[in-house]
Amino acid sequence: MLNFHQEIDEFLPFLFCFITLFFVWLLTKFLHRHTGKKNLPPSPPKLPILGNLHQLSALTHRSLQSLAKKYGPLMLLHFGNKPTLVISSANAAKEVMKTRDLIFANKPETRVARRFFYDGKDVSVAPYGEHWRQLKSICVLQLLSNKRVQSFHSIREEETTLLMEKVSSLISISSPLNLSDMFVLLANDVVCRSVLGRKCSEEGNGKQFLNLLREFSELLGNVTVGEFIPWLSWLDRVSGFKARVDRVANELDEFLEEVIQGCLDAGQDRSGKAVQNGSTENFLDILTAIYKENSSSVSIDRESIKGILLDVFAGGTDTTSTLLEWTMTELLRHPMIMKKLQKEARGKNLFLLLPLNTASSEDEVPL
Repeated sequence: MLNFHQEIDEFLPFLFCFITLFFVWLLTKFLHRHTGKKNLPPSPPKLPILGNLHQLSALTHRSLQSLAKKYGPLMLLHFGNKPTLVISSANAAKEVMKTRDLIFANKPETRVARRFFYDGKDVSVAPYGEHWRQLKSICVLQLLSNKRVQSFHSIREEETTLLMEKVSSLISISSPLNLSDMFVLLANDVVCRSVLGRKCSEEGNGKQFLNLLREFSELLGNVTVGEFIPWLSWLDRVSGFKARVDRVANELDEFLEEVIQGCLDAGQDRSGKAVQNGSTENFLDILTAIYKENSSSVSIDRESIKGILLDVFAGGTDTTSTLLEWTMTELLRHPMIMKKLQKEARGKNLFLLLPLNTASSEDEVPL
């Protein structure tokens, strides 16, 4: 009996601690339930663990549209353990992206983006702060200014002319056209020449780089279970997804490191002309010049250069080719609009209807 009472006495402190912690947990849940949801937007019922993932189909945009009709233009969805604000109207988008832009300035982090973009050393996924502002300033003033974009007009015209010649050649022999592939190649060649100063589709090493870019774009757009349900992230390893991301990231890093070192070794200057061949200064020339200057006001490291280059490829290849593809699709779906466009083009004598060797410049195309 004495031993029993002694054991009870020893157990009581643990029991007291357990009961205390249990009531603290209940109080926290109660307060969160009655205060944490006051200002939250409407949200559909969610399942444990999955949240609202079960309500999304393969056509995510249509699923979100259907939910927005029921819950409004501003709704809260839970993708696993990730609360996500979904905007479905112009006014709500303006409120988020313009009126309260600083609150929403940081991008959601994903494991894939961190792996590809050197833990946020680029512009697209870097957290809002001094580093991001500095990189944005470099991109806006040095890479994407009107003067800089205009300096690449000859590249765009040359690649467009080559595309027209290829289309004309295939039409002359009644061969079918795959415009999707042609648009992808056009966008990649324009971006490669503007960014790296060379046409990747014509080089063995460059072709490998284009294949890496395709995998890069595909992996960036993939959604894995581990992103939304962290304790299931081991599935990314079992499926081979993580190994594939690591392989593509390593190969991209090796390629970009090689071209950066080659540019540094070539001894480029910043006069607007490349020393070697007199061609217009490309993005890589500008970034390596800033890297070599290493001034106190503006400085970047090699990983930032590689991150910015990947930003340009991610934002300038798939988006452009997809836009061109959908434009042609819509024209084919609306033949009356296509006829109207053809009539306008004939009236303006635009380069699309001129002989290929007399194609007019993009300056002559009215905007």
